[in-house]
Amino acid sequence: MKLKILQIVYAFYPPYSESGNSRVASEISKALALRGHDVTVYTTNVLSRDKMFNLKKQVCNIHNVKVHYCKNILYKPYLPIPLFFSKDLLSKIKDSLMKYDIVHIHEYRFYTSPLIYFYAKRFRIPYIVQAHGELPRIGPKRSLKWLFDVLFGYKLLRDASKVIALSRFEAEQYKSMGVPEEKIAIIPNGIDLSEYANLPPKGAFKRKFGIPEEKKVILYLGRIHKIKGIDFLIKAYTHLINDRHCKDALLVIAGPDDGYLKEAKSLTSALSISKHVLFTGPLYGRDKLEAYVDSDVVVLPSRYETFPMAVLEAYACGKPVIASKVGGLEDLIINGETGLLFEAGNIKRLTRSIFNLINSNNMAKEMGLKSKTFVRENFTIEKVVERLEKIYEEVFKNRCYEGYGFS
Repeated sequence: MKLKILQIVYAFYPPYSESGNSRVASEISKALALRGHDVTVYTTNVLSRDKMFNLKKQVCNIHNVKVHYCKNILYKPYLPIPLFFSKDLLSKIKDSLMKYDIVHIHEYRFYTSPLIYFYAKRFRIPYIVQAHGELPRIGPKRSLKWLFDVLFGYKLLRDASKVIALSRFEAEQYKSMGVPEEKIAIIPNGIDLSEYANLPPKGAFKRKFGIPEEKKVILYLGRIHKIKGIDFLIKAYTHLINDRHCKDALLVIAGPDDGYLKEAKSLTSALSISKHVLFTGPLYGRDKLEAYVDSDVVVLPSRYETFPMAVLEAYACGKPVIASKVGGLEDLIINGETGLLFEAGNIKRLTRSIFNLINSNNMAKEMGLKSKTFVRENFTIEKVVERLEKIYEEVFKNRCYEGYGFS
């Protein structure tokens, strides 16, 4: 069954720097187009948290996906909640939503959502919501998030044909917001393993950043945000080199600043470990793969997570992951098999876990091999999109059934 599918996301290819939403939307759109569907994306010209790119063409064909880039006329990235607004995006939704069989929304608390809700209800267009971890009212502006939920959010979720949860943890969050269980589909993110078929040679990352070959690399790769628990990792690393005398280990913190970089650097200075910590800034493409290849262990010490792509990326590169026992990470890390879990904020346990992995080549190597098998068997983009396609078809058939007056 060939479907006309509309994906709506505020940032799309190439701005993988901005969020997991943009990357997930890009990967599934490409895979759906390969399976013969007519896929269109409505997005904006956001490149990263502090940049937009110039629009040479408003409509592009990327991997057989028709992408409509709409210009932001209001752009305030440094507010506690980054603010974007595109009049063109609203116009496209208003004028052409009824042309599609399925609308897949990759945002939750976003200014387009109420408009999509209104026109989808008016023209009986089935829509799917994928919140990508945005449901909890955590972080700044909780009162504004509550207000959005009361005015629009609850109705948007409850009237959706389906909602996509990335894990059992997120499925429970949907339930707590009143979404019936039968409307919740658990579909994890997927990864395109063809991008990891030819990994860079070992040592390329170390040479690029002047890291001695014998140094062991402890890698954090992701947004530099307080919720990511980078302070836990910095404190654990301090214990590692001072109390456990692991002077041959270097901490690498890679990723775009999301409001916490200055504080993270200040913490390394206060603990007198600045010379042992490398902040690389954002890494993309080949540079990111080089970092994974040269790492000995990847650490995600988050306070909260739903489904971080960094775990799948590390697994695809054959690396074990040490992560907090929070949210969706419990579904992603098989403790003692593909990595190690610790209670968020338990600095001693995190220190011990890192120490054990970087000082046991056999353990790290075995976990790396198991993690590679685990991602291949469960999280390829092909497997994920096959499940998503079945959801689309189910929703479309239900729409046709209701359209003929059988409901």
